Amino acid sequence: MLKIWGRPNSTNVKKALWAAAELDLEYEHIIAGGAHGIVDTPEFRALNPNGLVPVIEDDGFILWESNAIARYLAAKYGVGKLWIDDAARRADAEKWMDWASTTLASPFVDIIWHTVRLPEDKRDPAIKARGVTAFAKALEVPEKALSGQPWLSGAEFGIGDIPLGVFVYAWMELPIDRPEFPHLTAWYKRLQERPAYARSVMTPLT
Repeated sequence: MLKIWGRPNSTNVKKALWAAAELDLEYEHIIAGGAHGIVDTPEFRALNPNGLVPVIEDDGFILWESNAIARYLAAKYGVGKLWIDDAARRADAEKWMDWASTTLASPFVDIIWHTVRLPEDKRDPAIKARGVTAFAKALEVPEKALSGQPWLSGAEFGIGDIPLGVFVYAWMELPIDRPEFPHLTAWYKRLQERPAYARSVMTPLT
Protein backbone atom coordinates (compact mmCIF):
# COMPACT_ATOMS: atom_id res chain seq x y z
CA MET A 1 0.00 0.00 0.00
CA LEU A 2 1.11 3.54 -0.71
CA LYS A 3 2.48 5.34 2.34
CA ILE A 4 2.58 9.12 2.71
CA TRP A 5 4.60 10.80 5.45
CA GLY A 6 3.77 14.35 6.49
CA ARG A 7 1.71 16.62 8.69
CA PRO A 8 -1.72 17.43 7.23
CA ASN A 9 -1.37 21.21 7.67
CA SER A 10 1.74 21.34 5.48
CA THR A 11 1.24 22.99 2.09
CA ASN A 12 3.59 20.53 0.41
CA VAL A 13 2.07 17.49 2.08
CA LYS A 14 -1.38 18.59 0.95
CA LYS A 15 -0.21 18.33 -2.65
CA ALA A 16 0.60 14.64 -2.19
CA LEU A 17 -2.59 13.91 -0.25
CA TRP A 18 -4.72 15.73 -2.80
CA ALA A 19 -3.14 13.94 -5.77
CA ALA A 20 -3.70 10.57 -4.09
CA ALA A 21 -7.30 11.49 -3.27
CA GLU A 22 -8.04 12.63 -6.82
CA LEU A 23 -6.84 9.24 -8.01
CA ASP A 24 -8.91 7.34 -5.41
CA LEU A 25 -5.77 5.66 -4.09
CA GLU A 26 -5.73 3.80 -0.82
CA TYR A 27 -2.84 4.93 1.33
CA GLU A 28 -1.46 4.94 4.83
CA HIS A 29 -0.90 8.45 6.14
CA ILE A 30 1.92 8.68 8.67
CA ILE A 31 1.82 12.00 10.53
CA ALA A 32 5.32 13.47 10.61
CA GLY A 33 7.07 16.82 10.70
CA GLY A 34 6.73 19.93 12.84
CA ALA A 35 5.43 19.23 16.32
CA HIS A 36 4.88 15.58 15.37
CA GLY A 37 8.60 14.87 15.06
CA ILE A 38 9.84 11.70 13.33
CA VAL A 39 11.73 13.60 10.61
CA ASP A 40 14.98 13.69 12.60
CA THR A 41 15.05 9.97 13.30
CA PRO A 42 17.59 7.78 11.51
CA GLU A 43 14.74 5.78 10.02
CA PHE A 44 13.16 8.83 8.40
CA ARG A 45 16.51 10.29 7.29
CA ALA A 46 17.09 7.03 5.48
CA LEU A 47 13.95 7.84 3.48
CA ASN A 48 14.73 11.53 2.97
CA PRO A 49 18.17 12.81 4.02
CA ASN A 50 16.78 16.36 3.94
CA GLY A 51 14.47 15.59 6.86
CA LEU A 52 11.48 17.15 5.11
CA VAL A 53 7.96 16.05 4.24
CA PRO A 54 6.22 14.78 2.21
CA VAL A 55 7.80 11.44 1.47
CA ILE A 56 6.06 8.49 -0.15
CA GLU A 57 6.79 4.81 -0.39
CA ASP A 58 5.05 2.94 -3.17
CA ASP A 59 5.84 -0.74 -3.64
CA GLY A 60 9.30 -0.15 -2.20
CA PHE A 61 9.95 3.00 -4.25
CA ILE A 62 10.84 6.01 -2.07
CA LEU A 63 10.26 9.54 -3.35
CA TRP A 64 10.47 13.01 -1.85
CA GLU A 65 9.74 16.52 -3.23
CA SER A 66 6.04 17.34 -3.42
CA ASN A 67 5.82 18.21 -7.12
CA ALA A 68 7.76 15.10 -8.07
CA ILE A 69 5.36 13.04 -5.97
CA ALA A 70 2.31 14.55 -7.68
CA ARG A 71 3.86 13.90 -11.10
CA TYR A 72 4.77 10.32 -10.19
CA LEU A 73 1.31 9.47 -8.88
CA ALA A 74 -0.30 11.02 -11.96
CA ALA A 75 2.00 9.15 -14.33
CA LYS A 76 1.56 5.78 -12.61
CA TYR A 77 -2.09 5.90 -11.62
CA GLY A 78 -3.65 8.86 -13.41
CA VAL A 79 -4.01 7.87 -17.06
CA GLY A 80 -7.29 9.39 -18.15
CA LYS A 81 -7.41 11.48 -14.99
CA LEU A 82 -4.53 13.67 -13.85
CA TRP A 83 -2.04 12.50 -16.45
CA ILE A 84 -1.87 14.28 -19.82
CA ASP A 85 -0.51 12.12 -22.64
CA ASP A 86 0.37 14.92 -25.05
CA ALA A 87 3.86 16.13 -24.14
CA ALA A 88 3.28 19.77 -25.06
CA ARG A 89 -0.02 20.04 -23.19
CA ARG A 90 1.47 18.24 -20.21
CA ALA A 91 4.46 20.61 -20.09
CA ASP A 92 2.12 23.58 -20.41
CA ALA A 93 0.27 22.34 -17.32
CA GLU A 94 3.37 21.33 -15.39
CA LYS A 95 4.98 24.75 -15.72
CA TRP A 96 2.44 26.00 -13.19
CA MET A 97 3.69 23.46 -10.66
CA ASP A 98 7.23 24.81 -10.80
CA TRP A 99 6.05 28.42 -11.06
CA ALA A 100 4.01 28.09 -7.88
CA SER A 101 6.92 26.60 -5.97
CA THR A 102 9.56 29.06 -7.14
CA THR A 103 7.44 32.22 -7.14
CA LEU A 104 4.94 31.81 -4.30
CA ALA A 105 6.75 29.81 -1.64
CA SER A 106 8.81 32.67 -0.18
CA PRO A 107 6.02 35.25 0.21
CA PHE A 108 3.68 32.50 1.38
CA VAL A 109 6.00 31.67 4.27
CA ASP A 110 6.01 35.33 5.31
CA ILE A 111 2.22 35.46 5.20
CA ILE A 112 1.34 32.26 7.03
CA TRP A 113 4.02 32.51 9.72
CA HIS A 114 3.23 36.11 10.55
CA THR A 115 -0.55 35.53 10.43
CA VAL A 116 -1.16 32.24 12.24
CA ARG A 117 1.92 30.10 12.84
CA LEU A 118 4.05 32.32 15.10
CA PRO A 119 2.91 33.42 18.58
CA GLU A 120 1.26 36.82 18.34
CA ASP A 121 4.13 38.60 20.07
CA LYS A 122 6.54 37.22 17.46
CA ARG A 123 4.55 38.30 14.39
CA ASP A 124 5.85 41.20 12.32
CA PRO A 125 3.13 43.13 10.42
CA ALA A 126 5.73 44.54 8.04
CA ILE A 127 6.92 41.08 6.99
CA LYS A 128 3.32 39.93 6.58
CA ALA A 129 2.49 43.00 4.46
CA ARG A 130 5.55 42.42 2.29
CA GLY A 131 4.45 38.83 1.72
CA VAL A 132 0.88 39.80 0.85
CA THR A 133 2.07 42.40 -1.66
CA ALA A 134 4.46 39.98 -3.37
CA PHE A 135 1.93 37.14 -3.41
CA ALA A 136 -0.79 39.37 -4.86
CA LYS A 137 1.54 40.66 -7.56
CA ALA A 138 2.43 37.11 -8.55
CA LEU A 139 -1.23 36.09 -8.76
CA GLU A 140 -1.73 38.51 -11.63
CA VAL A 141 -0.10 35.85 -13.84
CA PRO A 142 -2.56 32.97 -13.22
CA GLU A 143 -5.43 35.47 -13.11
CA LYS A 144 -4.66 36.38 -16.72
CA ALA A 145 -4.24 32.74 -17.74
CA LEU A 146 -7.55 31.75 -16.16
CA SER A 147 -9.37 34.46 -18.09
CA GLY A 148 -9.04 32.25 -21.17
CA GLN A 149 -9.31 28.71 -19.79
CA PRO A 150 -11.11 27.05 -16.85
CA TRP A 151 -8.07 25.28 -15.40
CA LEU A 152 -4.36 25.97 -15.25
CA SER A 153 -3.95 22.54 -16.84
CA GLY A 154 -6.11 23.60 -19.78
CA ALA A 155 -9.64 22.59 -20.63
CA GLU A 156 -9.71 19.99 -17.87
CA PHE A 157 -8.44 19.81 -14.30
CA GLY A 158 -4.97 18.29 -14.01
CA ILE A 159 -1.73 18.19 -12.06
CA GLY A 160 -0.91 21.76 -13.05
CA ASP A 161 -3.72 22.96 -10.78
CA ILE A 162 -2.50 21.18 -7.65
CA PRO A 163 0.33 23.34 -6.23
CA LEU A 164 -1.39 26.69 -6.76
CA GLY A 165 -4.65 25.20 -5.54
CA VAL A 166 -3.04 24.45 -2.19
CA PHE A 167 -1.47 27.90 -1.88
CA VAL A 168 -4.70 29.64 -2.87
CA TYR A 169 -6.71 27.87 -0.19
CA ALA A 170 -4.62 29.61 2.46
CA TRP A 171 -4.63 32.87 0.51
CA MET A 172 -8.43 32.89 0.36
CA GLU A 173 -9.06 31.75 3.93
CA LEU A 174 -6.47 33.67 5.97
CA PRO A 175 -7.56 36.96 7.58
CA ILE A 176 -5.72 39.23 5.14
CA ASP A 177 -6.67 42.02 2.76
CA ARG A 178 -6.75 40.69 -0.79
CA PRO A 179 -7.22 42.40 -4.14
CA GLU A 180 -10.00 41.13 -6.36
CA PHE A 181 -9.08 38.38 -8.81
CA PRO A 182 -12.40 37.30 -10.38
CA HIS A 183 -11.03 34.53 -12.59
CA LEU A 184 -8.87 33.11 -9.82
CA THR A 185 -11.82 33.25 -7.43
CA ALA A 186 -14.04 31.38 -9.91
CA TRP A 187 -11.30 28.76 -10.31
CA TYR A 188 -11.04 28.44 -6.52
CA LYS A 189 -14.79 27.88 -6.30
CA ARG A 190 -14.50 25.09 -8.87
CA LEU A 191 -11.75 23.52 -6.78
CA GLN A 192 -13.95 23.64 -3.68
CA GLU A 193 -16.52 21.54 -5.51
CA ARG A 194 -14.03 18.68 -5.87
CA PRO A 195 -14.43 16.17 -3.00
CA ALA A 196 -10.71 15.35 -3.01
CA TYR A 197 -9.85 19.03 -2.59
CA ALA A 198 -12.29 19.49 0.26
CA ARG A 199 -10.97 16.40 2.04
CA SER A 200 -7.24 16.93 1.51
CA VAL A 201 -6.69 20.68 1.26
CA MET A 202 -9.51 22.45 3.09
CA THR A 203 -8.19 21.50 6.52
CA PRO A 204 -6.85 23.65 9.40
CA LEU A 205 -3.83 25.79 8.53
CA THR A 206 -2.26 25.54 11.99
